[in-house]
Amino acid sequence: MTALLYSLLAGLSTVFGALVFAICGQPGQKTLAALLGFAGGIMLGISVFELLPEAVDFGSLPIAATGFVLGALMMGLIDRILPHAHLSMEDHLVVENPDKLFPRRSNILRTGYLILFGIALHNLPEGLAIGVGLEISPELGLVVAIAIGLHNFPEGLAMAGPLTAGGLAIGKVILFTLLAGLMTPLGTLIGLLLTQISPIMIGASLAFAAGAMVYICNDELVPQANSMNSHMANAGLIVGLLVAFTLL
Repeated sequence: MTALLYSLLAGLSTVFGALVFAICGQPGQKTLAALLGFAGGIMLGISVFELLPEAVDFGSLPIAATGFVLGALMMGLIDRILPHAHLSMEDHLVVENPDKLFPRRSNILRTGYLILFGIALHNLPEGLAIGVGLEISPELGLVVAIAIGLHNFPEGLAMAGPLTAGGLAIGKVILFTLLAGLMTPLGTLIGLLLTQISPIMIGASLAFAAGAMVYICNDELVPQANSMNSHMANAGLIVGLLVAFTLL
């Protein structure tokens, strides 16, 4: 129950990002850069300091290495096959692979579908990371959930800006972000089920989650943060690594 609560809160941070945009507008570049860098530092720290060593303890070095590579490969495959949305340094949404789904829909509606599917698919392995993290300790699960929540908040901003500017009602924007966020608890449930099979499966799941999070950090968080403000991004990254190292 605790795992699902943590993952629900992490997923709903996407909705929180959309609400903040609707009420206050988008935060400044420096703030977003520091936030993204901080989330990236925590994700890297969790993966290197905790998930991978625990994966070796529960399974073996080959199992951990295989799970890590599969986690990274799955995230890369999602990025290549399915559309995904993120913030750019010009403060607008960048949609990758925009013609993969719904090519005949109107631009605004199609963008909403693209965001929903892209971010929802990214949220599944993030939820899995929360589930397997809680199998190690409540503290680790909470830290993973916080890091993923920090990652999801800017994605809510990324959704809300162009959709509201294009005339989509804020209620529909919130619905899109809510549906995408609810995929995080689903991923957590999958992670909890996998870890009930055997200690080897726990090790493989931990390494898989680590690979997925390292990919997200290197492919999305760090480049986006650096494009906004490299100094604040580096500061956030360093602080995030230190926080992960201290807490774990």
